[in-house]
Amino acid sequence: MIRLFTAIAVPAEIAQGLLARQHGIEGARWRPPAAFHITLKFLGDVQEPVATELDEALAAMEAPALDLILAGVGHFGEGAEIHAVWAGVDDNADLRRLAKAHERAAREVGLKPEARLYTPHVTLAYLKRPSVPEVGAWVQANNLLRSPAFRVDRFGLYSSWLGGEGSVYRLEREYRLG
Repeated sequence: MIRLFTAIAVPAEIAQGLLARQHGIEGARWRPPAAFHITLKFLGDVQEPVATELDEALAAMEAPALDLILAGVGHFGEGAEIHAVWAGVDDNADLRRLAKAHERAAREVGLKPEARLYTPHVTLAYLKRPSVPEVGAWVQANNLLRSPAFRVDRFGLYSSWLGGEGSVYRLEREYRLG
């Protein structure tokens, strides 16, 4: 079994702007720039033969390159159950179509459908029982985030490995768009 997801990597110049926002929440586990990505489809634990089928489905996929803008911030969870803070992604029809294509590809190889609404984002930190006022102040201080547009001409299939400082991601295969 291998834990997999598909995602768009955040370019280094955009990641630098996110690093400046990684402060102000005590105990936050801020993610390194190498971990910044926009998930297209979380696949979970996958048997290797299924991963091979998925790779073939992703390689056959045709989708246009697209331009994205990071905009706004938010959090997942409420009250004492807030567990992450993130940078949002401006609404983009091509990105939503790409995520739906990844969902279809996963279903075609027998993987479970996603039950949650797709919310494109870049996770900046994981939290464990944070101070709600601190999280609120962080959101208020960073909510006007707006990155320059950046071109996306590829996505990746990543594996996730649990390490001492949290998950470590490894690019397994890259696929071109356009």
